[in-house]
Amino acid sequence: MKIAVCMKQVPAVSEGNMDPETGVLLRAGLEAIVNVYDLSALEAALKIKDSKGASVHVFTMGPAKAENVLREAFAMGADEGWLICDKAFAGADVLATSYTLMQSIRAAGDYDLILCGKQTTDGDTAQVSGGLARWMNLPHVNWTTEIMDISNADMKVRYSMENRMVTASVSLPCLVSVEKDSFVPRMPSLKLKISGKKKEIHVLTMEDLEDKDKERYGLSGSATRVRKIFPPPRTKQQEPVTLDGAGAAEYILSQLGHANLS
Repeated sequence: MKIAVCMKQVPAVSEGNMDPETGVLLRAGLEAIVNVYDLSALEAALKIKDSKGASVHVFTMGPAKAENVLREAFAMGADEGWLICDKAFAGADVLATSYTLMQSIRAAGDYDLILCGKQTTDGDTAQVSGGLARWMNLPHVNWTTEIMDISNADMKVRYSMENRMVTASVSLPCLVSVEKDSFVPRMPSLKLKISGKKKEIHVLTMEDLEDKDKERYGLSGSATRVRKIFPPPRTKQQEPVTLDGAGAAEYILSQLGHANLS
């Protein structure tokens, strides 16, 4: 069984500047870490590898320094790493990112299962996994909390909906995105970390993809544009009020009255 895991390098802090013309986050100079949601996807893949046997390949899209994502994945037990790196891919939104991932995974080979984290901490759209599944024409299960069983033909999973948990059987190949708290990442192995430094990282550029139309990638292939970015308005600082019993109730009622009048 071959498993592809999509992972991303994200800024370690929430502050950052945006390009005023393109609306793209300026990442230069920002400390970068592995997206925590994607570490859970890797853990889900490694659990399958431990129990059933599998080859785990990690894909990450970004600049050359994003290879650190792959080195960290090697230290946890991943077998192969693919860096999707080309200036033409920069500035991609959900649509262009998912299309680039689809082209890259297909260029690398056939996979029985694709695993993604629920979302990323820099975008928070939680839409790339669904877009990737659509481009690849694969069945897709989101919000997965448990992989109950897996065979060469299908897998049984449990996933959360708004008010209930659902158990489903999905035929392979398929794409599954997992919940962060349900797959706690293992600690990296020192032995694997040392051996992972020597592992070859496969680099995929535009020339390696079947579709070489630059209009489908990066900023050119993005369907959305950020028109304006601004911080939320700051609320007026209030002094804390400490009251008990009837006094507290009267104060709350007075504040509600003011709110209704405004």
